[in-house]
Amino acid sequence: MALTFGLMALFLVLGAPLAVTFGLVIFLQMGAFGLSISGLSNIPYEEISSYPLVAIPLFMLTGELMNRSGMAGELIALADLLLRRIRAAFGYITVAASAMMGAITGSSVATVAAIGGIVSPAMAERGYPKGYIASLTSSAGLLGVLVPPSIPLILYGATVGVSISQLFLATLAPALLMSVLFLVVHNALSRRLLKGGVESRPEGGDTLTAGKSKRTIWLEAASALLLPVVILGGIYGGLMTPTEAAAIGCLYAVGVSLLRRLLGSGDFARSFRSAAITGSGILIVIAMTGIFNRAMVLNQVPQDIAMWVATYIESPVAFLLMVNVVLLLVGTFMETNASILLMGPLLAPAAEKFGIDPVHFGIITATNLEIGLLTPPMAANLYVAARAANARLADMLPYLGWFFGAALLGQAIITFVPFVTLWFRYL
Repeated sequence: MALTFGLMALFLVLGAPLAVTFGLVIFLQMGAFGLSISGLSNIPYEEISSYPLVAIPLFMLTGELMNRSGMAGELIALADLLLRRIRAAFGYITVAASAMMGAITGSSVATVAAIGGIVSPAMAERGYPKGYIASLTSSAGLLGVLVPPSIPLILYGATVGVSISQLFLATLAPALLMSVLFLVVHNALSRRLLKGGVESRPEGGDTLTAGKSKRTIWLEAASALLLPVVILGGIYGGLMTPTEAAAIGCLYAVGVSLLRRLLGSGDFARSFRSAAITGSGILIVIAMTGIFNRAMVLNQVPQDIAMWVATYIESPVAFLLMVNVVLLLVGTFMETNASILLMGPLLAPAAEKFGIDPVHFGIITATNLEIGLLTPPMAANLYVAARAANARLADMLPYLGWFFGAALLGQAIITFVPFVTLWFRYL
């Protein structure tokens, strides 16, 4: 096993794509794993033909359509209308808009890209430093995964065998918790960053809501706000599965874009192309990690890990501490979806031995790996937010630590207070 993970680390350091890394590791160790080409041929197809995984490209297409249609700006305008009277309001607007956008895209990085490009210039007009703007938007992007539907949680549920509907329910309270913690940090830092602790008025008035009545702002945002209602209402109303909800949501996004004439034929083509490329990339990784995980199971690696944990770690608390440290390190060097595909099947059996609820453990895993998006070198959220705010990573460091600390505090509460994720079991 040491050789296996050593080869993985080597190929990743050399810059090999993740799917290629998994494929090379299996190919080079086929004899050691007791595998043959004929035995491996059907595994990729079996892995990607899973019905729940169909939801991933559909949610991606929905997010692409909503992003390109300009609905992110309409959501931010609504948040501005509702929250503008609060002191340092734009931090609240950014967090609220990120949560709403997360309910559409299901992706942390996509949320940062959609929200950051709009709020960054608006926050700069109000006196916020560029480094702070990028730090806030990158951190608020974590809500893109905590607010359902969440692509990483779909992957976790499909690969580990946990109810995706329950995973979606379990993220609601953690999303609220993280939002509150980020806003506490924003409220404290804004007093020091802004003159008199108050946002300056942009020259020429507020460009987000300029020339729009309250009624117009509400009507424009309503079509975007209805999408998560349709998706989550359908799932929890027992009307459809998450995959069917993804298809309905996709049709809804297409219909709204056509009826409101928000997208042209070129925009639709680019949306479908982008979703196809991103979705197929994830499916290739799923296929390769499926072979890798099958090899691990055949060689009883998950069972060996569970036995090692049971031998050397005596309590669930110590196990969860170890898992959080390991996942945080993995999330620092690997992309979230790939990390879930790799670590979920390996760690879930050990968690089960300690009596940890699989839904609770799924939220711990996904949230921890998402925090890794704030830590270089695989800090996708940071890079996207920095580009949107025209900031350097060095500009972000004085502020990022506060948001990172808030995320770690939230992770600790999620980990050691199961009620935060399993609240729906007590209803």
